[in-house]
Amino acid sequence: MNMNLFIDLRSDTVTRPTTGMLKAMMTAQVGDDVFGEDPTVNALEKKVAEIFGKQAAIYCPSGTMTNQIAINVHVRPGDEVICDQTAHVYNFEGGGIARNSSASVRLLQGDRGRYTADDVLANINPDNIHAARTKLVEIENTVNKAGGSYWDINEIRKIKEVTDKYKLKLHLDGARLFNALVETGETPKQYGELFDSISICLSKGLGTPVGSVLLGTEDFIKEARRTRKVFGGAMRQAGFMAAAGLYALENNISRLKEDHQQARAIADVLSKQSYIETVNPVQTNILVFKLNQSMKDKDFVKILGEKNIHCLTFGPQTIRMVTHLDFTDEMLEIVKKTISRL
Repeated sequence: MNMNLFIDLRSDTVTRPTTGMLKAMMTAQVGDDVFGEDPTVNALEKKVAEIFGKQAAIYCPSGTMTNQIAINVHVRPGDEVICDQTAHVYNFEGGGIARNSSASVRLLQGDRGRYTADDVLANINPDNIHAARTKLVEIENTVNKAGGSYWDINEIRKIKEVTDKYKLKLHLDGARLFNALVETGETPKQYGELFDSISICLSKGLGTPVGSVLLGTEDFIKEARRTRKVFGGAMRQAGFMAAAGLYALENNISRLKEDHQQARAIADVLSKQSYIETVNPVQTNILVFKLNQSMKDKDFVKILGEKNIHCLTFGPQTIRMVTHLDFTDEMLEIVKKTISRL
């Protein structure tokens, strides 16, 4: 067992292209995407739209950009966005809702990032000049800050009934949606039917170097292209990167279950350690756990770092680890052995 391996559990964004992905990138046909002339970008957008049963798609540099574009298209200054208090769009996108779209946010206190249709209904503002106009409901699946939890699609259907009744838009931050789908057995088209817009990240569990795709109607994506330009996200010969996305969609979805199994294996060992207070239920590839006072969070990260195992603090006494396609079974055994000896 090679104890000198660099083991990176900080995020599933740290992966590097496989040999097959690199070959696809290096042999990609490219053109100027701003002119709509990059055949590989066009192929990626068409493929993802078809997978979800949506009319159109747009390729962007990041999931933050696809989320922020969607919000910007859906709302106007002074409108309000409903989301959970754990939401990535609220916690980890630089205050973009306020900065980019001049909108306010209504935070819900859900169960590990998942709220109910009744929660939405109770937080829609009245049609009153003193209140912001409620315009958009946002769902994140899986929920990063809640430790990779995934939604019950039946509850999403109930939320959709509410948004339709009150003429609200429904956006999905599906950065790790495929992680949820391989566990639930649900299909992309089921989600495509429910949401007005969907953001799919390619650089997390799917393992590409960069890129996300935003989905919606043709009219929505037409406006999204204008917003992407304003945000500085229009790219030229982006087909080299889009080719990685096509490869990932064809090769890296079913294997996500391996990441989930590894995360559960780590959680099982952690739950037996004296320095652990709680371990969140592990549903996908994100493991969040809390240390008791016998071990400080910074000390835990430092000790593991000295052993070439890298993770992140995720709040007071809280640690996050994320498994991914660059995390091997050999690395798993090293991590399990190390944390059991602390």
